[in-house]
Amino acid sequence: MSGTAVIESASRWKAVLPPIMVAGNELTIFAEAAPLFAAMISDIAGARHRVWMETYIFADDASGNRVADALSSKAREGVETRLLYDAVGSYLTEKAFFADLREQGVDVHAYHTLFEALRHFSALRIMNRRDHRKLLIVDDEVAYFGGMNIVDHGRDFRFMDIPEDAAPTVGWRDFHVRLKGPSAQQVAASFERSWDQAHGRMLTARPKAYRRVHLPQRTESIHFFDSGHGLGFSRGDRVFRRILRGAQHEAAIAMAYFIPVRRVMGAILRLRRQGRRVLVVVPSLGDMPLVRHATQYLYRKLLNRGVRIFERTNRMLHAKLVIVDKQWTICGSSNMDPRSLWINLEFLAVIKSEAFARAARGIVAYELRHSRRVPPHETRPVHVRMLCALAWLLRWWL
Repeated sequence: MSGTAVIESASRWKAVLPPIMVAGNELTIFAEAAPLFAAMISDIAGARHRVWMETYIFADDASGNRVADALSSKAREGVETRLLYDAVGSYLTEKAFFADLREQGVDVHAYHTLFEALRHFSALRIMNRRDHRKLLIVDDEVAYFGGMNIVDHGRDFRFMDIPEDAAPTVGWRDFHVRLKGPSAQQVAASFERSWDQAHGRMLTARPKAYRRVHLPQRTESIHFFDSGHGLGFSRGDRVFRRILRGAQHEAAIAMAYFIPVRRVMGAILRLRRQGRRVLVVVPSLGDMPLVRHATQYLYRKLLNRGVRIFERTNRMLHAKLVIVDKQWTICGSSNMDPRSLWINLEFLAVIKSEAFARAARGIVAYELRHSRRVPPHETRPVHVRMLCALAWLLRWWL
């Protein structure tokens, strides 16, 4: 499989793989940003009733402006257009950018601003909890979810061997899904809950079965989980643990920020004690060096127990993907780190489908072909080990 081709027109977008039917829904996988943004813009242009977008980063760059133009155009047509962005994640974007969207008729809201934190005299709690979700809902038919923000990537990492004439979105490897079908309404309901939560409205508690991630036994299914704090959500660690604990043969994990804590780490090590195969792919270098060092602190424990670890080279791996037994796939916005598992607002999809899992495994196989396996007995300099230990101590604040 080669990398995703750069798309020149929003009306001619191409994903990595053809659509896959799962439980009455058409799912399309994207591994890079250019075709994803083209598909989003195409769907937004065809919206008749509503366009709702939620994102951690919305940048004032080439890709951000293309998406912003599409949102503004629909708002001027009278289509209900909402944008929920994270105030910290989008701190580099000038306020004038969002003010212009409001002037065009887009209902824009920033999640957990500094002003909000000061007004409630709770700066630490409010500023520490971020909206890390990445959703787009178009009418009642199409929904997007995954790990990609609305931002150009590629030129901000010197280690990447990328041609100078490449599109600015080329460089990061990720995992994002376009869903067309009845389950799009569930994604819309999830957006409404985070929209209400961002506006300070009370949320009804989720049923116990939802919070405990009880999944019916069907041949194919799609389930969505709002991960966050309180009874209105389900903890992200429960979602990962539920699927990992059921593994009978193997688990493959491709994760941008891999610092599993407490019971998630316990679930991974339990698989190895049971003789299950566990494979982990993480970035070789990334946008948050301390996170990488905290991950490397765990290498010895994992390697000693037979977990195979690979470091993706030459590209920033930003995926959040777990595949279990060639039939279960977990994807969405949640990393396997303390912040995603316990603090931030996240969105997770649990998909039971052999066809979808096979496609996701193909993405992981592509990453493996461009990765370096970490030797079981690799040693690191003393100063690096000390830095890794320090990063591990700070893991809850990364």
